[in-house]
Amino acid sequence: QVQLVESGGGLVQAGGSLRLSCVASGNIFSDNGMAFIDMAWYRQPPGKQRELVAASYSGGGTNYVDSVKGRFTISRDNAKNTVYLQMNSLKPEDTAVYYCRVHGTPYWGQGTQVIVSS
Repeated sequence: QVQLVESGGGLVQAGGSLRLSCVASGNIFSDNGMAFIDMAWYRQPPGKQRELVAASYSGGGTNYVDSVKGRFTISRDNAKNTVYLQMNSLKPEDTAVYYCRVHGTPYWGQGTQVIVSS
């Protein structure tokens, strides 16, 4: 059983910042924690499809969707089995439910709502 618990969402004005956290637990993390596991953040805006926002790879690389490059930063603390998404210079179009995922697997968190007001 794998659990991903997101937190940190909320309502923020355009130009503001939020930091999302995702704490992971379960059998795939039991031996080496998150150290060898790729993690990702997705988002689903109202009425739209879910999209990949950022990925953090076990080898240290990261990847971002073009619309958030330079504004969002994904990071991880392997000792805490936690992945973060620092979101700066938020825009109304960033409004969405944000989900944590073990990248490339069916393991998803429950989501956390981010609303950016103009």
